[in-house]
Amino acid sequence: MSIELAEPYEGVPQPLTSAGEFVRCAEALAAGTGPVALDTERASGFTYSSRAYLIQIKRTGSGLFLIDPVHEPDALGPVADALRGVEWILHAADQDLPSLREAGFVCDELFDTELAGRLLGEPRVNLAAMTEAYTGYLLAKGHGAADWSKRPLPDDWLTYAALDVELLIDLRDETLIRLEDAGKLEWARQEFEAVRLRPDPPPRIDPWRRTSGLHGLRNRRQLARARELWVARDELAAKRDVAPGRTLPDAAIVNAATVNPATEEELTALPVFGGPRMRRTAKRWMGAIERANALPDKQLPPLHGPRPPIPAGNRWSRNHPEAAERLTAARAALATIAEEHELPVENLLPPDAVRQLCWSWPFTSDGDAPHTDPSRIVDDALRDAGARPWQRALTVDALAAALDAAE
Repeated sequence: MSIELAEPYEGVPQPLTSAGEFVRCAEALAAGTGPVALDTERASGFTYSSRAYLIQIKRTGSGLFLIDPVHEPDALGPVADALRGVEWILHAADQDLPSLREAGFVCDELFDTELAGRLLGEPRVNLAAMTEAYTGYLLAKGHGAADWSKRPLPDDWLTYAALDVELLIDLRDETLIRLEDAGKLEWARQEFEAVRLRPDPPPRIDPWRRTSGLHGLRNRRQLARARELWVARDELAAKRDVAPGRTLPDAAIVNAATVNPATEEELTALPVFGGPRMRRTAKRWMGAIERANALPDKQLPPLHGPRPPIPAGNRWSRNHPEAAERLTAARAALATIAEEHELPVENLLPPDAVRQLCWSWPFTSDGDAPHTDPSRIVDDALRDAGARPWQRALTVDALAAALDAAE
């Protein structure tokens, strides 16, 4: 029988906002023991930035702290220093680490309870589900997708945020025991380290091509107008720290790029552009359209962006049937291993590494290859693709046999 936890055992602390409060928080954290539980709240979908608008921290012997970094973000140094050399517990760390790094925090050791749940084969790995399954407590829900840039933060939001770290140390301790019992603790350590050291993704090529509805544009001039409108929107959204879609919807960009209004009056007659707020920025949008229309033909964007070096796997069967057969055989082999070890197949090996291996497999139908050891080829390829040692130990021989048989 699960018990509903309405608020932390010692109540919900008030957010810390000043440099002096941050110093006292750091002193308390330094006096604590064991790992530290952390979480962040962002304003995804509301703001342009992905910064943390609230940082929750709990450590045994220190207490629970809610840190509001908005007013004095440069004063967080003492708190960040107090957490150096300490194991951090995060749930879905890849979501929180970037915003913590942006705030000046450096993680030296990581334990990711969501990733632990995946390695343990849990059917549901969100924080509420795992906390209930592993500790018997139900956590309050409901504000994860809220606009955390809002000030002041409502009391029920603060309760929700505090509960996110209230039982995280207990959850870590329980998953640690289960990982050890299952013989998966070393796997988890390798995965945690890979997440901790993972660099931020490189900038996207032609990010404007992700505009929803862009496929409906029929010529390069229309694409140029959409691109210039996207750039103008992105600059304004960054300046205001407002999510681009709340600055100007994608549908409005595509519509204006298609209609090609010649004047501000024609532009503001279009849906969305006629509102009072949009009328104040009409010159910006009209200027973007005029820049696109003034471009010489040779500077217009191509109809299609750069194609990925490897097409999606579901497109291989028609033009690359041999590679498609290899991919089918590899996926079947991995599914068997994943089932045997009670793992999601996507955690057994990175899907992109599997696709790359099957696409560039060096053996041909007559047996020619750079060298004659299939397992060594597979191991080298997976290592180069970032697969961890535990993953390669489980999969190399089975993948080599499957790929060799497919040839």
